[in-house]
Amino acid sequence: MTKHVDIRPAGRTIAVPEGVTILEAALADGIAYPHGCRSGRCGSCKSRLVSGEVDLLDPSRFALSDEEKAQGLILACRAIPTTDAVVAWLGDDEETLSHPRRRLNCRVAAIADATHDIKRIQLVIDGADPLVFTAGQYARLTFPGAPTRDYSMASGPGERALEFHIRRVPGGAATQHIHALLKLGDPVLVEGPFGSSYLREQHTGPILCVAGGSGLAPIKGIVEAAIARGMKQPIHVYFGARGDRDLYLVDHFEGLAQRHPNLSFTTVLSDAPLGSVWRTGFVTDAVTKDLQDFDGWKAYVAGPPPMVKAAMQISTARGLRSEDLHADVFFTPEEPPARSQVPGFSRGI
Repeated sequence: MTKHVDIRPAGRTIAVPEGVTILEAALADGIAYPHGCRSGRCGSCKSRLVSGEVDLLDPSRFALSDEEKAQGLILACRAIPTTDAVVAWLGDDEETLSHPRRRLNCRVAAIADATHDIKRIQLVIDGADPLVFTAGQYARLTFPGAPTRDYSMASGPGERALEFHIRRVPGGAATQHIHALLKLGDPVLVEGPFGSSYLREQHTGPILCVAGGSGLAPIKGIVEAAIARGMKQPIHVYFGARGDRDLYLVDHFEGLAQRHPNLSFTTVLSDAPLGSVWRTGFVTDAVTKDLQDFDGWKAYVAGPPPMVKAAMQISTARGLRSEDLHADVFFTPEEPPARSQVPGFSRGI
């Protein structure tokens, strides 16, 4: 039976069909509800249940603790209303972006191999203004002959070309098509922006960025935007990969760090050969060794679920507030829960 949910920050009441989460219904109704992974792992859609009752679908305890649940907090992506309800997402004005969502006809302007399994794709917009977004957000792309998927912008706001880093995933219909068949000049439909794991430009405290694999794309956008806006606080970037062949843009980030003393860039390989020039082990272990206290920080994390989960555990255990952690989880085909197959959910496959 349909329930009615009043979403206070949006000033809207929506109808939520039986078995549908509040977040799914809100996004379908065009509400820019803050969110990230849509699977209860990142906490970006954390909200206060002002009134009413919901069923929660097993959120990660790192995204929503027992104490927070006792205080009346929920995750909109895991909350199915069982009565009419009133909810309010958390955060200040910077948590609520007002970028118009647009559908743009674009064309492939550049294709380059970043690594053995990651393509750097640039798209130019056909006869329209640049897409307005905040660094770290993502767009929904429909390439010719491939299913629609979500990919994070690696380019900065206001640029004429939109850049995406697309990793080939075994069995992934979209990425296999893109890597094998995509050509210069091909049309691409771009819809967006989406996502709440974006740069908080009003923040003045230190920043931690952790990227795994093609998760470097949104981190690149965030770091470059922070520099362009003159943000002077320490920015610590950690890039984790398996081996040398999985590295890319290292020279670019090292050059940025040389020119901007507040920026540090650390590369960590989990499967490095003996004598490697890079740090070895898991990228989150390097963060643990280097940084002890995250009180007052913002953390931006992008990559595969195990890395994101580990980064969440480390940072929150060392004083990071859950609302200061902004996660962009890159799933592979077998990882999303079956019931969460909403359009664009399976990032990058």
